[in-house]
Amino acid sequence: MATERLVVIGGDAAGMSAASQARRLKGPEELEIVAFERGHFSSYSACGIPYWVGGDVPERDDLIARTPAEHRERGIDLRMRTEVTEIDVAGQRVHTRDLEAGTDSWTGFDKLVIATGARPTRPALPGIDAPGVHGVQTLDDGQALLATLDATSGRRAVVVGAGYIGVEMAEALLKRGYEVTVLNRGEQPMATLDPDMGRLVHKAMDGLGITTVTDAAVTKVLTGQDGRVSAVATESASYPADVVVLGIGVEPETTLARAAGLPLGVYGGLLTDPAMRVRGHQNIWAGGDCVEVLDLVSGRERHIALGTHANKHGQIIGSNVGGDYGMFPGVVGTAVSKVCHLEIARTGLREKDARAVGLQYVTTTIESTNSAGYYPGATVMTVKMLAERRTGRLLGVQIVGGEGAAKRVDIAAVALTAGMTVEQMMSLDLGYAPPFSPVWDPVLVAARKAVSAVRKAG
Repeated sequence: MATERLVVIGGDAAGMSAASQARRLKGPEELEIVAFERGHFSSYSACGIPYWVGGDVPERDDLIARTPAEHRERGIDLRMRTEVTEIDVAGQRVHTRDLEAGTDSWTGFDKLVIATGARPTRPALPGIDAPGVHGVQTLDDGQALLATLDATSGRRAVVVGAGYIGVEMAEALLKRGYEVTVLNRGEQPMATLDPDMGRLVHKAMDGLGITTVTDAAVTKVLTGQDGRVSAVATESASYPADVVVLGIGVEPETTLARAAGLPLGVYGGLLTDPAMRVRGHQNIWAGGDCVEVLDLVSGRERHIALGTHANKHGQIIGSNVGGDYGMFPGVVGTAVSKVCHLEIARTGLREKDARAVGLQYVTTTIESTNSAGYYPGATVMTVKMLAERRTGRLLGVQIVGGEGAAKRVDIAAVALTAGMTVEQMMSLDLGYAPPFSPVWDPVLVAARKAVSAVRKAG
């Protein structure tokens, strides 16, 4: 039997999970695996970078799950600092450049996995590439930011964008003793929440000493005589800065895929079938932050860049490449974050999402506590719930509060995946004891109120 070759583009979560799972199922005599990674690190937690920058994670290497040497010991030919510059679909080969040696070559494949991840959104603004302006997507990015922080005597930081990365980096910089200003072009921070829930995050950030400016679209980055960043300007004001962090969001990194003529969705991500095979291509798979996936609530494709999905995609791809079978049914859009002691969570649809797909809905918002009100240390949380107006089907949940708030969203994530109504949710048999929950868990209180709203709406 001839040995097949699997080529993997990308050495992080999706790519190396796929390679590792394929290797578990097929030995080197059946399947040669060659992986290319243009950076210095493999299989690391990009989600942990803000906590490394902030000092919660002591060492960079704590974020690395498996080194290149460990992958090679397992029979995967992982070639670091090697960038894939072209995919020749018809010829079943990829063109690569060794970034250290400066040499180019072609490598053929029988099967291909594209796991090129996402790139930070970097608007084409004057001064955006000035020294002291940083995106934070890879360990290399984190290392570069820390080098700037160590070399900068000033203590003024501006974070552009107030999504997950922006909020988490604002906390990290605050912990490092910086005076932090967050500039957000939207109505409230955390655009993944509805504005009324985003206001709770805004209030908490203000209380922590983080200056959050909303409706503030950045127009340019100003520099000093030394060429380094000195301030960030909006249409109405200028904010002094010794360091700038871009937290505007990410886009699928599909430059190679687009040039190769592979199918992309409305968000620019690769389109795959449930087996994570690129549509229309029998021997090409894709996973991680470079793909779009099915939203089980709206029924439409969406782009969600999360390590949880990337690892699942990799496992499924590796199983299918290795002769087993797996499928990825879709997502409900669950995500959690925090800013200092405030926990933030969402799953399912926001109001704007429901309107965009033509759903009629009701909303309810309740305030409760993470434990019995009389139990010492009880903290407040706010739960917002969306339900379909006619059927009562759960559409989405957002939670903002103290300790114990964020992971409660998992209850709603399971309910969304199961297609439950709020009435069915109300009867869920959840764990109770005073240190962990009131008699009626906050999610169930919200469901009970949503049932009333659905009935009232007729």
